Amino acid sequence: MDTATRLRQTVISWAADDSDTPAPAEAGAARELAAGLGLRTVVLVEGVSDRAAVEALAERQGRTLTAEGVVVVPLGGATSITRFLRLLGPDGLDVRPAGLCDAAEQRFFLQGLERTGFGSGLAPDDLETVGFFTCHADLEDELIRALGTDGVQQVIDDQGDLRTFRLFQRQPAQRERPVEAQLRRFMGTIGGRKEHYARALTEALDLTRLPRPLDGLLAHL
Repeated sequence: MDTATRLRQTVISWAADDSDTPAPAEAGAARELAAGLGLRTVVLVEGVSDRAAVEALAERQGRTLTAEGVVVVPLGGATSITRFLRLLGPDGLDVRPAGLCDAAEQRFFLQGLERTGFGSGLAPDDLETVGFFTCHADLEDELIRALGTDGVQQVIDDQGDLRTFRLFQRQPAQRERPVEAQLRRFMGTIGGRKEHYARALTEALDLTRLPRPLDGLLAHL
């Protein structure tokens, strides 16, 4: 297991401790790993599929995030943001945060940034100034709109899943839904598929026409 993965897992375990004073062993381990990486930024994203997309785009741009002192950490849900931000402040790892959030979850991020001292009097339009970029619905929605439904279905075909998707479209619950909604639901029907397609769709993007949140985040880093 590489150092970045160990740090990611340690931070997630540390954040799972709801007490005001984290376990010294977890805090010490995280600080030691962070120092070894030269950590300067932790990118907080909602789930593992968002992490896959961020890392895939960085790779396409010829970047190695860990070499830049950047580690991407999935929150496991937007409501956990405050716990993670506390770990990044002066009493924790003392690094800057950045990340992605969904428009519907902005309030959690705004509250978390205020409560942990990373912002004051913030409004939704201020999130980008502190390194957080908003997806309209979620990152899958951004990727689908960037590629278009035909482009996404071509990726599905390339992955050998087009026949499965056509069968999925014929299900009674899906027949009357827009194809964009069908695509988003299809990607979440089997464990691991959402993460797989986040990377596959990102790898298919035209680098001159990137989803604004992803493009903004990588430029910020």
